[in-house]
Amino acid sequence: MDGDVVAFEVLARRHGPLMRVFAAKLLGSDIESDDIVQEAFLTGWRSFDDLGEPARVRNWLMRIVSNKAIDRIRVRREHADVADWDPAAPPSSDPSRIVENRLQLDAVWVALDKLPTIQRQSWLLRETAGFTYNEIAEALDLPAATVRGLLARTRKFLLTELEAWR
Repeated sequence: MDGDVVAFEVLARRHGPLMRVFAAKLLGSDIESDDIVQEAFLTGWRSFDDLGEPARVRNWLMRIVSNKAIDRIRVRREHADVADWDPAAPPSSDPSRIVENRLQLDAVWVALDKLPTIQRQSWLLRETAGFTYNEIAEALDLPAATVRGLLARTRKFLLTELEAWR
């Protein structure tokens, strides 16, 4: 091409859009695709004399884009942050946290075992099953006001019993 800028501009206008789409699909990024296409054109400009058959210029430019995109992907892989593909375990799965939670749960069960059956039932229906006061009253065949009193006494008792866990 011997420095024929106008001819290279024609090639860039003709093949640039296809090269951008191809690069974007390879990279998964429209932002990086522009960089890759620019690098490909620069490489093409510098090595245009190596092109044996001018009729194959599109394939040649696409091969350059492909190689540049693969190089960019390799760089990404080499510098990938471990947290991106193997995130840290959530704090709730920390062994000491698991043991502490189990001990707390055991303490709750021990405290609940100290309660009269009707109080334990009302608390379990409220806190584990999500029943409303009226649903608990219906399930236990009690007035709703009695359920409120039972739950208030149970909460007060559990606060006292589980003081060490606060």
